[in-house]
Amino acid sequence: MPSVLRRLLALTVLATSAFAASAPPNIVVFLVDDMGVMDTSLPFLTDEAGRAKKYPLNEYYRTPNMERLAARGIRFNQFNAMSVCSPTRISIMTGQNAARHRTTNWINPDKDNAGPNGAPDWNWSGLKKGNVTLAALLRQSGFRTIHVGKGHFGPRALEGSDPSNLGFDINVGGASIGAPGSYFGTQNFGLGGKRSSSAVPHLAKYHGRDIHLSDALTLEAKDHVAAAVRDRKPFFLYFAHYAVHAPFESDPRFAPHYANSGKPPQAQAFATLVEGMDKSLGDLLDHLDALGVADNTLVIFLGDNGSDAPLGHEHAVASSAPLRGRKGSHYEGGMRVPFIAAWAKPTAANPNQQRLPIPTGAIQTQLATVPDLFPTILAAAGASAPRGHAVDGQRLDTLLAGKRDTGRSDTFLMHYPHAPHRSDYWTSFRDGSWKVVYHYFPTAASENSHYQLFDLARDPYEQTNLATSRPAELKRMMQGLTAALEKHGAVYPVDPTSRAPLKPKLP
Repeated sequence: MPSVLRRLLALTVLATSAFAASAPPNIVVFLVDDMGVMDTSLPFLTDEAGRAKKYPLNEYYRTPNMERLAARGIRFNQFNAMSVCSPTRISIMTGQNAARHRTTNWINPDKDNAGPNGAPDWNWSGLKKGNVTLAALLRQSGFRTIHVGKGHFGPRALEGSDPSNLGFDINVGGASIGAPGSYFGTQNFGLGGKRSSSAVPHLAKYHGRDIHLSDALTLEAKDHVAAAVRDRKPFFLYFAHYAVHAPFESDPRFAPHYANSGKPPQAQAFATLVEGMDKSLGDLLDHLDALGVADNTLVIFLGDNGSDAPLGHEHAVASSAPLRGRKGSHYEGGMRVPFIAAWAKPTAANPNQQRLPIPTGAIQTQLATVPDLFPTILAAAGASAPRGHAVDGQRLDTLLAGKRDTGRSDTFLMHYPHAPHRSDYWTSFRDGSWKVVYHYFPTAASENSHYQLFDLARDPYEQTNLATSRPAELKRMMQGLTAALEKHGAVYPVDPTSRAPLKPKLP
């Protein structure tokens, strides 16, 4: 080889190495719709010693790639999302609790779904062009921002329905819809069918093909990630699967795995959607490896609310067993979700991994919540929120390192001033192991009381209401709940007659 060519090759290698050493990390948020903490073969719940403990539902589901990702990083046994989808998604994008951004319900694409006595001034419009968002801030910092999958950030007629108005360079599949018209390419993902208004957009090239929606979205994600790598651009991939949301259409590739389970047909179909989502995760991890960027890519995996597995009553120990409740309910099964954070390829020599070390195969038992993603991801990317933008989330760096963060506020506010859903018109507040639920309109579902009080340290499955037997603790927790609502500027349900806002009553 001529000496000039050798020098050019050496300079190219040096330049590439220098870029890799100085480049910010790529970031993937892998968000699964309606996936609760028990919808996986990977155990998240722990015993008294903090060790992972398997339950029967963990034996039912098959998620080997979630196991693979967890082996490369850390999983949390107490990670809380909002109990329905749009509030969580906007909390990820803004770093704010839903009580502050006021999108406190899922967004019906075509009509205001506050509910009969719901807060009339809630934020049905969702996100708007010009809002501070995680995607916009990362784009300003030089990232290519890629949205693949479900958006559900705003109604159909408004600008928030299109993620490209919210800071994303690329949008594939994102719209106002909360569920796909169909999971099947042979049915054009719903276009032209009975659920045509919920057809997944931007996937015409797959129409008529024998391909599952989760796979089509994965192919799109892989293509756009590869393009960013070719262009030597750091990327932020927000990969929000429509799976495992209803309709529970069985994926025939995985159906034999559950045929003899004894579970109802819809529950079997739900499990096939879980396994198909897991295949997508594995395909993406393989792709990052093949592109040579796995060591510089931070992957964050989570669900957007508690499980919607069709396995029993929404307030029973069923869909999320041993936890009580289901998506939309006020129990832990309605808001506890799987959370894994890992470098796609752990490499101690990588500078970004040195700045944000994540132990492998670890479990974190301290409480964390969805708004925490916003400041954590911005810090990892070397970016920050503008002055004046309220951020409720707290950085997760210490927790991701496998340590306890004594400076954290171990609280979580979940505010749902709406109906109808699995639970109607309620607010819950966690403070350490204590949890209080306030019901604005008491019913049999609330034990005909405004108040439910649980000590999750002794009663993790919420079987014993202590509201009557622990009055001092109830008062303390309700004071915390009301203070948190006021701090966030929350909106409230209204009196059926006077239409005046109904604020929680202290006991």
